[in-house]
Amino acid sequence: MKRQNQSSVVEFILLGFSTFPELQEPLFGVFLVIHLLTLMGNAIIIVVISLDKSLHVPMYLFLLNLAVVEVSFSAVIMPEMLVVLSTEKTVMSFLSCFAQMYFILLFGGTECFLLGAMAYDRFAAIWHPLTYPVIMNKRVFMTLIMFSWLSGIMVATVWTTWVFSFPFCGSNEINHISCEAPAVLDLACADTNLLEIYASVVTVLMIMIPFLLIVLSYIRILYAILKMPSTTGRQKAFSTCASHLTSVTLFYGTANMTYLQPKSGYSPETKKLISLAYSLLTPLLNPLIYSLRNSEMKRALIKICQRKVFLHTA
Repeated sequence: MKRQNQSSVVEFILLGFSTFPELQEPLFGVFLVIHLLTLMGNAIIIVVISLDKSLHVPMYLFLLNLAVVEVSFSAVIMPEMLVVLSTEKTVMSFLSCFAQMYFILLFGGTECFLLGAMAYDRFAAIWHPLTYPVIMNKRVFMTLIMFSWLSGIMVATVWTTWVFSFPFCGSNEINHISCEAPAVLDLACADTNLLEIYASVVTVLMIMIPFLLIVLSYIRILYAILKMPSTTGRQKAFSTCASHLTSVTLFYGTANMTYLQPKSGYSPETKKLISLAYSLLTPLLNPLIYSLRNSEMKRALIKICQRKVFLHTA
């Protein structure tokens, strides 16, 4: 009987915010604007850093990779979320749900390690300014980038494959805004304790350890900043690091609340709001935090715009 029920579940239904139908239309407009701004802001970062060779240094190349992750992360979640908001229920095939979960974990995991690598980069630049080019040489930079992406791929492959190896013989309604692993795992009709232990261990490795390393790095950075003789230098360093720390806290905090909390920790509606924080706000805020407040990025953008205007008028 269980096998018969399992074979009948050939698709999932995303409920999204269907319990609040009066909010779906306003939310659709808000989320659409946020999505477009996210794509535009991160696309500007990618284009500016790619075209301006003066920005081909580790700090901005890390930012380029982060922008690629944010664009991809938003593209994986937001279109389907907009479809959910425009209909009462959205049907997703097993394959579509598998793919969405895989890429959420891939880009989310990659971002965890990238933010840690960026913190290390800032630590090396501020604490060891004279030997920074040696510490953060091309080989070290490429190792950190490759490690971030490969870690995300490895975690996503193991986690997603494991989740979809379970039978789904009950309800096929996912009470969430996307096919995130915890929400889908709630529907499995088998013992998932081993996977939940694995998920907790991986989450600690992906979220807590990089976050603790970032905190330790910033303690050292703060100490180095306070020793700077120049007030202007201290203010500039504080500004750069405060921006990064804001983004890190938002991303790690909300991701931790989603993946480390027990199933009964939050109501489904609360989980959706928490998920929105790192699926909408972080990709939107990163371009604002890292670009609009960065004088070198603004100069590079102005230079590129002036070059385009000159070519059109020549």
